[in-house]
Amino acid sequence: MTERGTDERRGGPAPAVKRRRTVRGAGEAARRAAEALTELVRHRLEGVSAVCRGEDGGWIVDVDVLELARIPDTTSLLATYRVELDASGELVQYRRTARFRRGAQDQ
Repeated sequence: MTERGTDERRGGPAPAVKRRRTVRGAGEAARRAAEALTELVRHRLEGVSAVCRGEDGGWIVDVDVLELARIPDTTSLLATYRVELDASGELVQYRRTARFRRGAQDQ
């Protein structure tokens, strides 16, 4: 009987295979995009402002982050990043699409 998590052929631990399933819905896409972006840009997450399906079956998510905290808070600088995920939820690319003051109205 072999031990769980071992490879019988080599006698060592079985190789860890990371398989991510397909993203199931906009909520999961938003969570994965936010996690991937905050890990890369190291800014505090403020929220997700848009989620839509890409033409290739992936996801396009707009994530808002706090880039520069100021006092009063209404003068803090925020940014929106467009994050593109493939169908399995892996980061394909991201880019900053807007930067604005928290208290600024939409143009």
